[in-house]
Amino acid sequence: MVDVRPYMLSDKQACLAIFDGNVPDFFDATERDLFVEFLDRPKGQYFCIEKDGRILGCGGFAREDRGKARFTWGMVDQAHHGDGLGRLLTEHRLQEIVKAGDYKEADLPTTSRVAPFFEKFGFVETGREKDGFAPGMDKVLMIKPL
Repeated sequence: MVDVRPYMLSDKQACLAIFDGNVPDFFDATERDLFVEFLDRPKGQYFCIEKDGRILGCGGFAREDRGKARFTWGMVDQAHHGDGLGRLLTEHRLQEIVKAGDYKEADLPTTSRVAPFFEKFGFVETGREKDGFAPGMDKVLMIKPL
């Protein structure tokens, strides 16, 4: 059974392994230190996808400013891409944002490679920064009204 549950500090190494497995296709290695800092003190709500005691994904959201929630550090174990876990994580985050009741929109920064995935959930591109994450890895800003 697959469960989405709150992140615990004991999940840190499993989350870092997922990050490492998604470099260089979805993250740049230079972002790892930022992720380590985040995992030590997550902002907002952060979740893990767990199946049979194994962490297969992680991601969350935090208050960006009044009325806006920002998706934070979402990823799925590379071996499980295409298994529906990204969809599960995205839907869970959106449900939790709506449940909080004080957000008007959700936004996220992602790469041009991942942006089409989030379009399926109603996110639309609002801007693009060439090489925003790393050389050859543009940053795409997306937003979804709630």
